[in-house]
Amino acid sequence: MKLQKKSLGIGAPTLVAIAFACVAALAPAQVSLTTVVELAQRNSSTVHLAQADVQKASSLLAQSRDAFIPSISFGSGLPAFPEVGFTGSLPSIWDSTVQSMVFSIPQIRYIQAARAALQSAQLALKDAKEQVALDVSTAYIEMDAIDSELEAVREQEQDAARLVAIEEQRTETGVDPLSALLQAKLTAAQLKLSRLHLETRSATLAKQLSTLTGLPVGSVTPDHASIPEIPAVSADEAPRSTPAIDSAQAVARSRELVAKGDEEHQWFLPEIGFGAQYNRNTTLLNSIRNYFAEALPANNFSTGFSIRVPIFDLRLHAKAKESAADALRARVEAEQAQQQNDIQISELSANLRELDAQSEVASLKQQIAAEQLKSVLTQLEVGNGGTGTPGAPPQLSPTAEQQARIDERQKYLDALDSGFDLSKARLDLLRALGHMQDWLNELHSK
Repeated sequence: MKLQKKSLGIGAPTLVAIAFACVAALAPAQVSLTTVVELAQRNSSTVHLAQADVQKASSLLAQSRDAFIPSISFGSGLPAFPEVGFTGSLPSIWDSTVQSMVFSIPQIRYIQAARAALQSAQLALKDAKEQVALDVSTAYIEMDAIDSELEAVREQEQDAARLVAIEEQRTETGVDPLSALLQAKLTAAQLKLSRLHLETRSATLAKQLSTLTGLPVGSVTPDHASIPEIPAVSADEAPRSTPAIDSAQAVARSRELVAKGDEEHQWFLPEIGFGAQYNRNTTLLNSIRNYFAEALPANNFSTGFSIRVPIFDLRLHAKAKESAADALRARVEAEQAQQQNDIQISELSANLRELDAQSEVASLKQQIAAEQLKSVLTQLEVGNGGTGTPGAPPQLSPTAEQQARIDERQKYLDALDSGFDLSKARLDLLRALGHMQDWLNELHSK
């Protein structure tokens, strides 16, 4: 799938530097979508938690492998006071012990399980970054659309104010009824309400972007040129597996390997360990020589293998049943994740077709309104060409221009709303189809 893009020609590091310089000055400035996504991923608590899970899973994998790596310990048994009688243990100045596992099939399963758990954590981290990128991109694109909508609705308010002024004059002279003036005032009030609604939504998005990126509220102004074109994907394209589904499947594999290792503990499989010990005996503060026929050697060293074969242990049996239940649950959850994603793809595809049609309709209505405005302006300038002719349309009143301008701007607002809804649905479908990384790659290829 090839994505088209609009590039500013500025590198991401430069944009990050510009963003922080603007933050330091506490003044709003245009910040690219690439910079906003990078800041959001660095600042996200969800990403931080996923990174901690990766570190934990990596440590657990190291612990499971380290069972085959010899561990070395040192100690001392030097008495604090003179010993009296035979204590049963050899007094040593210091001793050293080396221990390690040599062979264990269940332990190999646990290592494989830990490796699958690490893979799951890494995929969950990737999924968290994609979700943060989706959230901040949606908020950024919506704020960009609302900025354009606010500019258009302010133009509408100016046209509505002129319309009210014209109707006041026409009402005073008795040309138009009072209802026309009231209707003009109602239009102005409705446009004011629309502006207030947009300003409230803009403030909410500014707070959301601040929370996501860690930047001060109101310090980010969207740069429309930094938003790549969102591809018109569909469910007919071959879907890829998402990081969330892959993570769930990796969890299921990990639980299944743990269950297999616990089950193999009951198969009379031997576990072989290796050990070595050295101790330095001492005769200080003790009378140990009085109890042995020959003098004790100062240096003592021994090695050996330990073999353990489980014969009967109900705890291992119960543990194996518990692990099997966990594995079954993890597998069902992975299947549920896949099914839910398939349902989401189906719903998004259906909604996307409707939104695509709505966007086309809104765009055509805006074009028609623009042409109608041109026609009104032309008639007001040169007349309708049929004044005094029987059956000719009446000459347009001065209010027609303002009403046509308001209507054209309203159709423009409707087109912007439809365009944003379409973009949001496309981004959601990109993520559900597993193509979110393509969007991020396109975003970062600056």
